[in-house]
Order: sequence, then structure tokens, then C-alpha cells
Amino acid sequence: MHDSNMDLTMDAMWLFLAIFLITAIIIKIANARVTSDPGCTRPPPPMVNIIALLKLLPTLCTKGPEVTMTYLYNRFGSVFTTSFLWKRISFLVGPEVSSLFFQGSESEVSQGNMFEFTVPMFGPENGFAVDYSTRIQEIHFFIDALRPSQLRSHVDPMLREVEDYFAKWGEEGVVDLKDELNQILMLIASRCLLGNEVREKLFGEIYTLFSGIEEGVNLVSFMLPYFPVPANHRRDKARIRLTEIVYDIMRSRKTYGRVEQDVLQKLMDSRYKDGRRTTEAAVAGMIIALIFAGKHTSSNVSTWTGACLLTHTKFLDVVVEEQREIMRKYKDKIDYNVLSKMETLHSSIKEAGRMHPATLGLIRQTQKNITVRTKEGTEYGIPKGDTLVNLVMLTSKLSHIYKDPEVYDPYRFRPGREEDKVGGRFSYAIFGGGSHVCPGEAYAFLQIKIIWSHLLRNFELKLTSPFPKTDWSKFMLEPKGKVLVNYKRRHLESN
Repeated sequence: MHDSNMDLTMDAMWLFLAIFLITAIIIKIANARVTSDPGCTRPPPPMVNIIALLKLLPTLCTKGPEVTMTYLYNRFGSVFTTSFLWKRISFLVGPEVSSLFFQGSESEVSQGNMFEFTVPMFGPENGFAVDYSTRIQEIHFFIDALRPSQLRSHVDPMLREVEDYFAKWGEEGVVDLKDELNQILMLIASRCLLGNEVREKLFGEIYTLFSGIEEGVNLVSFMLPYFPVPANHRRDKARIRLTEIVYDIMRSRKTYGRVEQDVLQKLMDSRYKDGRRTTEAAVAGMIIALIFAGKHTSSNVSTWTGACLLTHTKFLDVVVEEQREIMRKYKDKIDYNVLSKMETLHSSIKEAGRMHPATLGLIRQTQKNITVRTKEGTEYGIPKGDTLVNLVMLTSKLSHIYKDPEVYDPYRFRPGREEDKVGGRFSYAIFGGGSHVCPGEAYAFLQIKIIWSHLLRNFELKLTSPFPKTDWSKFMLEPKGKVLVNYKRRHLESN
């Protein structure tokens, strides 16, 4: 791992390169005339000119993208456009202007080739390496493999992993919660998604290989996915080895006629609409992509859940009391139905995700001229070819949807308030929405609830490091630095 000085050095280097790049192209951008498409029948959104952007550069560097984008939203409204590298980017904030973004057809808005950087991460026979129709069918494979009827069978293996992992903690001590949750989530993924073969024999290697895959999420790879920098070289080696491991598992199962109850098996047994079976390469890529996406989202939300609860003792006491009540009613039994009764814990997790999503925004591209309508009734025309960025982080903190949005308040999702539903569809979109909604949302909540139910019942926890800040240097956002927690073993009594 890099030490903090190295991180600061790298951050400074990227900041210098960003400023250098902006300076180098400023004249080009300033002279570029951005005009609305004559086919648009509505006026274009407010334009943020280059001068305004340059004035915001110090804010961006010192306070981060969220503060910067909030300023632009407050000044220009829920739809605004800027130009960068000869590319128009239109930003959307709020559910009122998000319907077409999430529900539009592929001929209206699409993800296009903006995610080509994932192809060398997950392979050439799935995801953004294949045509849209095939990709949509693969998403349905995920949905089928992770539907509630399938998730029920994952509860017991998840519980075993959690109990075995935390049994290794001592009577008391200090841990980095972020690191601990990363490890247990990867153990669960190995067991429930890849299967017993990996969990029992290859977990250590798998954990290391996924660290290599994660190196593929970097600025160079995003712009030039195949550029031969060391990080991309490590990414490629890791994917090749991961693919070999998945091949070996699939071939062994077929040779010996073994059928397992895991997601890998479901993907192996899936068929496309034309009757074709999934290929080994497609299954390997899909399972790697699923574990990668799930690990980041679950790790992010579960860590923020801990940080939020441990700094808001009012809600910590409430979720602990909820565990007592459930223990009184169901003893020590935990199954899918019991987990569904943990409503306050569920709301606490959901609220942590609202306040600290894993991404600032989601990206699409317009394939034709589109019209968006703001909550004030103003209509804007966004031309074909614009990059659309839906700022879900800002949407989740709008004061006309969420009361006191900067305050951690899990009760906002409980019956009687349900602010996300009252605010309209896409008011809460940290897992995406529409045809691109994350198929693993229910799986993520299930494993996070199992982990935190166990921790609350078996440990007294106290956050000893300062409340973490968001690490804006990462493409996929996470708490910055270590999240140190002091633990002391206990057994929660139901009376």
C-alpha cells in the first residue's frame, strides 16, 4: 500500500496535470462556439462559460466536486450545460428532470462507449463489449440470479462467513472498520457468488487479484483503456488469472456433474433469447463484474453506516433496541424473513447511502434531441450528442425532497414520512434507476444487514478516529483513510 506521503504526492501530480491541461486548452475552448442544434424546439439550458469554470477551480481543488456542483446548481438551476475538450456536458439535478435519463429508450439516451474502460477489466464477451440487446439480457440474468427467492438460500452461508470472521476478533481491541468490512464482504462474495471451490481453496489469491482489477479504475484507463501504464498491465494480468480460475470451476462442475446453489451456477445455466447458452468467457466476465460492482457499493455503504451510527448514539440505541426486540420474538434465529423485520437498521443503511453515495453522478449520452422539464415548469432542449451527467449525490440532498438533508435521520424513510417516495420517482437513485438499475441492490442490503446485526449483538463499538471525509481522489468514492473503531465483546440480552 502507498503511504500518506505518496498519496499526497500523487494527488499533487494529478492536480498539476489537470491545471496544466485546462490551461493548455483554454483558448481553444474559449474560441469554440457552442450553439444549440437547429432541430431543438426548446431553448438550451443555461450555459456555464469557461470564465465561471476557471473561477471555480480553487473551490474544486480545495473543497471537492460536491461543493462545486452545489454552487452551480444554486446559481443555474436543475439543468445547466458546460463545454470541456470540445464536448458539451449537460448536468441534471432532481427527479423532475431525471425521468428520460433513467427511463428513456436506447435511441434517446444511452451509455454509449463511455464505459469502454470496463472492457479490459471484465473481458471482451460481456457488458460493454457486446451489443445493447445482449447486454440487457445479461442484466436480466443477474436479476434472475439475485431475486428474493434466490437470495433466501444465501442467508445461511452469509451468516456462517460473518460469524466465523468476527469470532477471530479478541475480547477487545481497535480495528480499521473499512478494511474489516472489505474483507468480510469479499469472503461473502467468494462463497455466494463464486462458490465453495474458491472460498475454500483460493480466497487469498482472489482477494489479491481483485485488487489488481481495481487498479483499472484510474484516470488514464478511463481516457485510454489500453494504454500500457503499469496499473493497466496489472489489471490485465489479474483479469486473465481470474478468468482462468472461473474456467477451471465451470469445467470441473461440468466434468463431475456438480450443480451448486450460487450465482455462478445460475449464470452458467442461463440462456439467451435465441436459445444460446452463455459461454465460459461471458460467464467469467459477468461474475467478475458483479463481484467488483457489489464489493465497492457494499463496502462503501456498510462503512458509512458504521461511521454514521457510531456518531449518532440516538439512532445507535434505536437499532440496538430493535435487535433486542427481534431476539425476544425470534430468539437467535436469523433468516430472510427475520432480516426483513429489521426496518430501522434498513433505514439506517439507506440513509448512510443517501448521504454518502459511491458516485457523484451517473453518465449517459443523448442519441437525439431531448426535452427536460424542471419542477418550475421550464422546458429545455438538450441536443443530440451531449453527455448527460445526473448528479445523484445532489439529488439526494435537495431540501424540497429531504427535510434537513445534511442531517443523518433514518426516520425519513419510515412509514408516515417516506420522503424518497413523496419526492417522486428517482428521488433516491444511488443504485441507479429504470432499465439501468443495479440488480444487486437487494443482495447488498441483505449482506450489510447480516453484518451489522451481528456486530450490534456481539460488540460494543466506538468510533475513535474523526468522522471520515469523502475521498474525492477515487473514481468510486469511499471514506478517506482509516475508520478506526474500538470494540469490546458482549452478548446482547433480549430482556
